[in-house]
Amino acid sequence: MTFRKRVYHTLEFSALGRRGLSLYINVALVSIIFFNSVAIILHTVPEIRNNRLYERVFQDFEIISVGIFTIEYFLRIWSCVENPAIKSGWRGRLSYIFSFWAIIDFLGIFPFYFTLLTSDFGIIRILRVFRLFRLFRATRYAHALKLIRTVILEHKEELLLCFSFIFFTLFISSSVMYYLEHSIQPTKFSSIPATLWWGVITMTTTGYGDMYPMTPVGKFFGGVVLVLGIALFALPTGIIASGFMEQIRRDKGRKYIQCPHCNEWIDLQKVEHVHKPTEKE
Repeated sequence: MTFRKRVYHTLEFSALGRRGLSLYINVALVSIIFFNSVAIILHTVPEIRNNRLYERVFQDFEIISVGIFTIEYFLRIWSCVENPAIKSGWRGRLSYIFSFWAIIDFLGIFPFYFTLLTSDFGIIRILRVFRLFRLFRATRYAHALKLIRTVILEHKEELLLCFSFIFFTLFISSSVMYYLEHSIQPTKFSSIPATLWWGVITMTTTGYGDMYPMTPVGKFFGGVVLVLGIALFALPTGIIASGFMEQIRRDKGRKYIQCPHCNEWIDLQKVEHVHKPTEKE
């Protein structure tokens, strides 16, 4: 196995890389992401932020973290061509750079380097928000989140149908409520777009109390929408929950074997693996 392929499997935390040095590296990356999230939270506390000692600790930790994330980012770009789904050469690396996870990785380090080029504190404060993208990187290693992503992709047609019906009901109910309440409360139910806020907080059973019907017909209709909202939002929840349990049962019965030629770990439930020697070999 080439060094580049080993780097790819190590960083991607594949079945081949879930042991030894690669396991320690991925645990270290997750730990750094976790401590970054803690640092972002603590940095908003005035007593901590205004302390010079703590501020210096935050700065040093930021520099070390960004340095590690930068090295990881370029190693991923360099080794991404080992992924069978990505073409070799600069075109494959370019497609990876604009992929979802690569953009997340880039946004995690971009604010630090950009703030070195500007002294505008307003821009710096805005860019600090982008540091939160480092937290999204943890989802790369979270098995449960990967399962949910798989479930959503497998049931996307059913979920799309459910949410389309929810949005359709939201627009219809808000439009009807506007005509029922506009003459009584012209400032709150001033337009259909403004009444959409009432529809959202009613169908989700949040009920902030800032907008509510006052006419008898409006109250009756509002009650119908409230009950209907509970039933509608239960549909996608049930689809995701059943798909999640099905995926867990499927993963428990999944077995892997290692290809004796390329050392790839093969999922026996997927298409049969055929080893094809490459020019690198």
